[in-house]
Amino acid sequence: MTLLAFGINHTTAPLHIRERVAFAPDAAVAALLALKSQAGADEAVILSTCNRTELYLHSQQEPSVLLDWLVGHSSVSKDELAECHYLYAGDQALRHMMKVAGGLDSLVLGEPQILGQMKSAYATSEEAGALGAHLRRAFQQAFAVAKQVRTQTAIGQNPVSVAYTAVTLAQRIFSDLKQDTALLIGAGETIELVAQHLAEQGIKHIIVANRTLGRAQKLAERFGGEAVLLADIPACLPRADIVISSTASQLPLLGKGAVETALKKRKHKPMFMLDIAVPRDIEEQVGELDDVYLYTVDDLHVVIEQNKKSRAEAADDALGIIEQGIAAFSRELRAMDAVDTIKAYRSKADELRTQELEKALKLLQSGAEPDKALAQLARNLTNKLLHAPTTALREASANGEYETVRIAHRLFAITEDDIEQQSGVVSPLNNATTDPHNADESET
Repeated sequence: MTLLAFGINHTTAPLHIRERVAFAPDAAVAALLALKSQAGADEAVILSTCNRTELYLHSQQEPSVLLDWLVGHSSVSKDELAECHYLYAGDQALRHMMKVAGGLDSLVLGEPQILGQMKSAYATSEEAGALGAHLRRAFQQAFAVAKQVRTQTAIGQNPVSVAYTAVTLAQRIFSDLKQDTALLIGAGETIELVAQHLAEQGIKHIIVANRTLGRAQKLAERFGGEAVLLADIPACLPRADIVISSTASQLPLLGKGAVETALKKRKHKPMFMLDIAVPRDIEEQVGELDDVYLYTVDDLHVVIEQNKKSRAEAADDALGIIEQGIAAFSRELRAMDAVDTIKAYRSKADELRTQELEKALKLLQSGAEPDKALAQLARNLTNKLLHAPTTALREASANGEYETVRIAHRLFAITEDDIEQQSGVVSPLNNATTDPHNADESET
């Protein structure tokens, strides 16, 4: 079994591919169970955002099995997916996870939302029973490293995110947002951040449209805005100068006809529209209309590239933290390899202790003096505990296996001074340059 990271993202696949591979939140649990049963994954986590769909697995399956599974659960062809997917294994998979969690693999370098999205994916896997000890350790290490990146580097300084970039792009169309009205479709974390950035720019009015009115009201109240249902969007659209949409809908919410009608009522006053949902909320044909400036999440690249330059140095520091995290995780995994051996040795020691304790108790019951019974208990237990290692050490020394003897020194915390006190001579092992093959036999 090994750790795998398999998927596509904004750097490898265009939007029209990503939106067809995305998993809706309410389908995540069923997809996880299918991934385990159909693709033979021992453990699995599915991360699906507007910029990526990734499968994190603990599995021994061939990449072709995962590719076939994802093709079967999307509307893309195998050839399309084969051209844009990536696969990482072992340390490379862990490194990728840490870069994603730390915002180093995001469209906006250092954006903080992805960490919360990864934690939600982790929780969903836990809920579905698809998370085991291996992925749990890997994700916890990735989360810990992401926290270090946030607190120990400047990667998180200055508000830079998809939401922030969305507002920056809107300001290129409307230089002064104070007199404008924004229609925000959805009420998730991204829209919440958009509303916050718009409010900081002093926008006049915010309308929040959502499938459930309660959630829309809760968000709108924070910014003195108005809450409506998705069905009310056509009525609100003529008032909207800025439309930013981010929902989990699998079908478009705004079509060309509805926007045309709104433009007529606005007397063709320009509208800025940004669709950051995957799959898209706004039909592509809307961009053909005059007086509409329609952008998708992929159009944010130009603004984002400017932000990347200012964070390049912080990203280098973050990569150093990631490498330290990988080394620590690898060390922890290697240490885990000894656990079974330690348990077995401890079990044998406990068994010997029980045997000798029973003998000592019988001696006491038969009238033996306590100090003699205790002395025999200590002597017998010591002899039995030392019998196997001393026999192995004699054989190793006789065979010239001096590295085994050196390891025994470390295991039993024996110093060269201890050896000299016992033998009265200097051991050849005391000098690393000594050739044991030329050593006097009396010294072995």
